[in-house]
Amino acid sequence: MSTLNTLKLVATKRPGALPQIVQRRNRLIAKIWEQTELAKAQQAGTSFSPTKYRSVKDVETGERRNVEVQKRVRAWWFTAENGKLCIQVRYGAKTLELAKGKTAIEVGSTDNLIPTLEALKAAIAAGELDAQIEAVSETMRSGFAAK
Repeated sequence: MSTLNTLKLVATKRPGALPQIVQRRNRLIAKIWEQTELAKAQQAGTSFSPTKYRSVKDVETGERRNVEVQKRVRAWWFTAENGKLCIQVRYGAKTLELAKGKTAIEVGSTDNLIPTLEALKAAIAAGELDAQIEAVSETMRSGFAAK
């Protein structure tokens, strides 16, 4: 008996690129993950700094090479005037408007920060913020339009 006969063969096509909204969701979920890791590190009393690669040109040889550098992650949460912790969800340089006129989520204390970020991640994965992501993305894209 041939080994190929033991495998399940199917006739299928490889899917193309993900839809744009799914790519945006995934990008925002990755940023939520960074915020969650930052919150865990702050609660543990350590620091969180992921690395990224940056292309650097050598002055003497003119050769480009990739160098690993520390990525700076800024916290999305802050203490409001009433003393409670609040989170603003950011997409790029813009803050998402979660509801009409409301841009922040009141968390209360640092104990509720990680569960709130996880709930936010689940809401984004379910597509609940698609309209807000699309609106912010549209305003960011309009800034790059040729004049």
